[in-house]
Amino acid sequence: MTGGASGRAQGRRYDREILALALPALGALAAEPTYVLVDTAIVGHLGTPQLAALAIAATLLSTAVTLFNFLTYGTTARVARLHGAGEVAAAGRLGSQALWLALALGGTLMALILFLAAPAVALMGGAGETAGMAVSYLRISALGVPFAMIALAGQGFLRGVGNLRTPLVILVAANAANAVLEVLFVYGFGWGLAGSAWGTVIAQAGMGLAFVFWLLKAPADSRRPSWTTMRPLMRVGGDIAVRTGALLLSFALASAVVARMGEAPLAAHQVAFSLFIFLALVLDAIAIAGQILVGRSLGAGDADGAYAAARRMIFWSVAVGGIFCLALLAGTGIIPRAFTGDAEVIERARELWPLFALMQPVGAAVFALDGILIGASDTRFLKWSMVAAFLVFAPWPSRPSPWASASWASGPP
Repeated sequence: MTGGASGRAQGRRYDREILALALPALGALAAEPTYVLVDTAIVGHLGTPQLAALAIAATLLSTAVTLFNFLTYGTTARVARLHGAGEVAAAGRLGSQALWLALALGGTLMALILFLAAPAVALMGGAGETAGMAVSYLRISALGVPFAMIALAGQGFLRGVGNLRTPLVILVAANAANAVLEVLFVYGFGWGLAGSAWGTVIAQAGMGLAFVFWLLKAPADSRRPSWTTMRPLMRVGGDIAVRTGALLLSFALASAVVARMGEAPLAAHQVAFSLFIFLALVLDAIAIAGQILVGRSLGAGDADGAYAAARRMIFWSVAVGGIFCLALLAGTGIIPRAFTGDAEVIERARELWPLFALMQPVGAAVFALDGILIGASDTRFLKWSMVAAFLVFAPWPSRPSPWASASWASGPP
């Protein structure tokens, strides 16, 4: 077989592996931001003040929870390496450590949100009726945070061992329950914005308990808290937390600036940001395939295989990003109307839509590289590159441009 034919055959083999991993990951990742999309669609038709309150609360919640997404990404990379090396019991032990971390971090974060909800909303520019509704939403939603953190750890472990079907089933079931409960509570019981928060909390509780079952079911040589086992996860987690924190500071800065422009710009920002999170996590499906394939290959000592798989993942990620770009441009005058009937909000969304669409292919390459580097445990580079990106971005939201707040191009959440 010639070198070119051999390369094409190898590429097709990696394409099949990427597809087998990315498709269930795609479903699971698409299910996650559905919480925000469902909230936005349901609350958006209650009125602009309610949608503005959700924008502030959702930004704070996503910032707080996503800061700890190393429970997923760090766990996936390390478990994949152990699994690739045939150390199944050690992988189970690491999954247990991720669960202990999730419980500790989730309880702490819940307490912080309960006590700091009011000053955090004020810091984001919330005032009057909007601020009161945002604080109420935050305090109710805090009860679901520990379960959300457990779900992060559970997804990381199951992805690492190559079981992507189970997270998909759990997340789809949780999102279906969330949609039904929100409609019942918001419109059936007339609870308004608070009903949206309670529906999400109940759905998150069921989701978290399902992941606990699977974490405890996995074979492990020990489930006791172990600092020795936890330390590598914490090191990787620290790098990813700084990387994620720099990105989320960009999101929070943009939201805080837009909140001071008025309710209509803030509501338009929430519509676009919700869609960004949805598309970002869909693109991240290929990055998850990267974490698994690169981590597994390196665990088995196959560096050449890891490199070949990484190149294919970058190619496919950019291709998908290009498709998203075209779809968003075609839907400029249609998509925002699914979330609001306010003419001013729709007009504000139209102003930022071209940049939102055009950043998709470039952002897609960043997503793929992010997953590849996490799979290779090169998290220190990710940390410092994202800090540098934030320092470049930070001055822009203060500029008087409708595009200045579009911080979403920074990279994957």
